Amino acid sequence: MSLRQMEYFVTVVQEASFTRAADALHVTQPALSHQIKALEKAVGGALLERLPRGVRLTPMGRAFLPHAELAVRSAAQARRAARAAAGAEGGELHVAALHSIAVGALPDVFARWRAAHPKVLLRLHEYATSEALEEAVRRGTADLAVGPEPVEPPGTVVPIGAEEIVLVVPFDDRLAGRTTVTLPELADRSWVRCAMEPVVHGARFLDWACGQAGFTPRTAVWTEQASTAVRMAAAGVGVCAAAAHIVRGAVGEDCVVLTPDPVWRRPLAVYARVPPTGAAEAFVALLRAVWPSVSGLPQRPGPT
Repeated sequence: MSLRQMEYFVTVVQEASFTRAADALHVTQPALSHQIKALEKAVGGALLERLPRGVRLTPMGRAFLPHAELAVRSAAQARRAARAAAGAEGGELHVAALHSIAVGALPDVFARWRAAHPKVLLRLHEYATSEALEEAVRRGTADLAVGPEPVEPPGTVVPIGAEEIVLVVPFDDRLAGRTTVTLPELADRSWVRCAMEPVVHGARFLDWACGQAGFTPRTAVWTEQASTAVRMAAAGVGVCAAAAHIVRGAVGEDCVVLTPDPVWRRPLAVYARVPPTGAAEAFVALLRAVWPSVSGLPQRPGPT
């Protein structure tokens, strides 16, 4: 069994066709079929069922696939790490992040990186939840992940700062002249909620926080993206809770931003399966320089 054979197998599954896989791999179809048969002989059974139009995984193939994908991705990571070991001036860097962080905070970071390291290609992988982000790192999809500190660290974890959660209302809201607000003052309000809202103590964050304040939030709209929720709130649909950086990225100054009392903050980290080296290490250093330190932050309840 070889890494090349596993790469061929993964490509056939992705393309759902020997013909398309052969084209993607730049090999002949007979050569591809020979390697897949050799792989099946090595594992002791059929991995793919050949159909008139395409292929289908066998039960053995379904069991084998995630391990083959991990091996192929790990090999790609190893090649990138080796090329980057001599310095951060070549190759590429795969960065995974929550969508809210990607759209709200990373554009400035990426711009600074490109100015300092123009020869390093950045590939961004975006995820809706912290759980999906952590799983992506474990599967080897990315070299680094940026998000809330992981519940079960996959390897190296480096704190980089914190994100502040704020409340968004339109300019004509009754609270528009304020800078802070307590949750009980919002008990009668409708909320714009996002499917990417984090889970705290087994409940969605806003349900948990409002429950601590003695009421159940009344939801007006559910959205898929945090940036959409922010724009809905700015238009007057309802109050929205979102990270401060995504509010700036989504609507700029076209809304009123209120700070909850007590303040909501959650620590952020960059993490990886292995200690960052070369380009990855330089990117971590940039993140730590851009984000404020978490030391000295008030320990108040907030999304985790």
